[in-house]
Amino acid sequence: MDFNGLSVDQAPPIWAPLRFFLTAPLFGVLAGVLMLLSDASALESRSSLEAIAITHSLTIGFLSFVIFGALTQMLPVLAGVKIAKVNLVSLVSYLFLLFGTLCMIFGLLLDLSMLIFAASALLGGGFLILTISMLLAFRSVINFTPSIRAMITGLVFALFISVMGMHLLASYGSGKFLPSHLLFANIHSVWAVFGFAGILIIGVAFHILPMFYVAPKFKRFCKQRVVWIISAGLLLWLFLNLFLESYALVAKIWVALFFWAFATTVYIKLNQRRRKVSDITIWYWRSASIFMTFGIFAWVFNDFFASEYIVVVSVMIGGGFIISIMSGMLYKIVPFLVWFHLNAKGYMSIPTMNEMISKKLSIAQFILFIVSLIGFIVSFFAPELLALFAFTFILSMLILEYNIAVAVLVYLKTIKTKPDFDMSTFAMKVES
Repeated sequence: MDFNGLSVDQAPPIWAPLRFFLTAPLFGVLAGVLMLLSDASALESRSSLEAIAITHSLTIGFLSFVIFGALTQMLPVLAGVKIAKVNLVSLVSYLFLLFGTLCMIFGLLLDLSMLIFAASALLGGGFLILTISMLLAFRSVINFTPSIRAMITGLVFALFISVMGMHLLASYGSGKFLPSHLLFANIHSVWAVFGFAGILIIGVAFHILPMFYVAPKFKRFCKQRVVWIISAGLLLWLFLNLFLESYALVAKIWVALFFWAFATTVYIKLNQRRRKVSDITIWYWRSASIFMTFGIFAWVFNDFFASEYIVVVSVMIGGGFIISIMSGMLYKIVPFLVWFHLNAKGYMSIPTMNEMISKKLSIAQFILFIVSLIGFIVSFFAPELLALFAFTFILSMLILEYNIAVAVLVYLKTIKTKPDFDMSTFAMKVES
């Protein structure tokens, strides 16, 4: 593993990111339970309240929690900047996002306006507190690497989708919808997937793949230009949808082309890695590349077919690409955090990162997850199978939660013992 360029002395307290990571799979479980209890026909349309509730249980409850947990850790380490009052910021935003997501899900499902309005305020507050705090932290950056520029770009998109999300939720709370509501919702979802999550994944991959997998570095063009090209494509897509809708497909192809190129590049670089040892996270990255390839083409060609097929596209890109990568990175980040923080405190007799999580259980979780995704696609055409694959998805998320919790328990158990070395004289800025 290559730690070159990491500001490890700037690491935030371990619970700042861990609280997000430990909660994320539980929202995956909740999404599975909601699928299990929902009428399959209601989920065939992404605009149904059941579909919106389940989608946001995964996008906010799982994806955003993993993303913000990872950024809380990565900003100080990769960018060398500190989020002001990181413990307070992470705790307050975590609580806002936690209760905001729950209010949104149950407010929509139970048609309770007060919960929906509360969700709009809480989620907006949680996202804006974290996003603005992180953007402000970048003021002290001197060397703007490609990963840092991608993080900033993704967070700027996050600002816009947060405000849009607040407006959309408020519309459901009041029951008053503008004529442009569906267009606004489409912009919100596309910018969330490609502008926020997608660009952040690309930026982090620039550093993570060479560091964790000793894969070849990305070419200069990819690191310097691709994020800007995708951003320009998303802005063009917005403009065309607003003023020249018949030409919006051009921008779609633009964005799709570069995400397909990224997915292909990731797959090739993993095959070219110098450290040939395979683990579950590589399987996740590879499966994500495959799902993105199929999903991105399906997204483009969806314009020529019935619009309801966008649900299948969402499974491929949202689940197969983004959730796959987030799940895989949890298997890397959480053991790394535990090992790093214990090591920094003087503990040497601790399990290695590979020993903290059962390989057999992680493989079982991966298989169940992939089976679930394929099953969801099949269930679109055979709704009677949805309950079966909702159950396998719940099981995969429960195993993921268990695997993460086991690594955290290593930390909690070890921290109660005496360190092998007294590190109090060292100026490592790492807290419990």
